[in-house]
Amino acid sequence: MARSCSTSVSSASSSLTSQALQAALREPAGARPGHIHGRIQAAVLVALYIDAGELHTVFTRRRADLRRHPGEISFPGGRRDDGEHDLSVTALREAEEEIGLPRSAVRLLGTLTPTPTVATSFAIHPFVGLIEPGLRWTPSPIEVDEVLELGLADLRAAHERRRMLIRGIPFRSDVYALAGRGVIWGATARIASDLLERLGPLLHGAGR
Repeated sequence: MARSCSTSVSSASSSLTSQALQAALREPAGARPGHIHGRIQAAVLVALYIDAGELHTVFTRRRADLRRHPGEISFPGGRRDDGEHDLSVTALREAEEEIGLPRSAVRLLGTLTPTPTVATSFAIHPFVGLIEPGLRWTPSPIEVDEVLELGLADLRAAHERRRMLIRGIPFRSDVYALAGRGVIWGATARIASDLLERLGPLLHGAGR
């Protein structure tokens, strides 16, 4: 399991950063079921941490032998289980199942704009949480091939417009091309773009 960490902010400078992050995000109540098109309600956790004064986030690379979205890079998350009326519970549960991140190690700060998936009819609600740096991950052996930790400044620099081909239909889309590590696209890229737009002014001042 990932080692547990305190959800309290550890220093005055971190406290200021936490408040700045919260101010840039949507209210948690903004991610209620039914706000966007999608037959299946789902949630993802956008886990942020500060290391060496820079903001980072955590992605997973799905196993290449999965039937759905094989090998794709995404935030930890999945569909809402029966009885989960609060989608933040879904996001935290999925992160614990997929990468071994204890729910108690996450301080939820807010949400990002929900986004739909066209082909699979998911309504994805992103929740943003603050964690401590240096956690040890335990990827789910049946779902996750690798856990990726990326600096937000590096992620922003990886943005490009690219011609994609899905089910024989060509289109141009925003993607994040990670040198030698794959491409972030689709709903995950839309969530990442929203995150970067909101937190852009903080990328060079986190932790100061």
